[in-house]
Amino acid sequence: MIEPVHSFKDLIVWQKGLLLSKQIYLLTAQFPQEEKFGIISQMRRAVVSVPANIAEGWSRKHTKEYVQFLHIAIGSLAELETFLEISKELGYVRVMDEYESVMGCIHEVQKILYAMDKSLSVRCQVR
Repeated sequence: MIEPVHSFKDLIVWQKGLLLSKQIYLLTAQFPQEEKFGIISQMRRAVVSVPANIAEGWSRKHTKEYVQFLHIAIGSLAELETFLEISKELGYVRVMDEYESVMGCIHEVQKILYAMDKSLSVRCQVR
């Protein structure tokens, strides 16, 4: 039996967004300090945007608005993926298992958000 969703906190995608945020904060804590106001800040801003936009969209009255916030979260994931690739190329990500784990989590959240977008868009005929 599927449990009813009473809050955005009940959404698996929001929970996975929080987990991804934790992963990014732990990963970027190992980056050089000269990147504190550069790529570290950019990655952290992008990752916290994901669960924040899922939560904000959930709180909106209309499905069309919710879909807009899901699109923002999807965009933030694309930014994060780009910053992660740049970090790897610069040698800031030294353990490939960490890179693969974070990338896997990014792709998992993306898949869920794309499925939600498709389902909600059909319901409200946004597209």
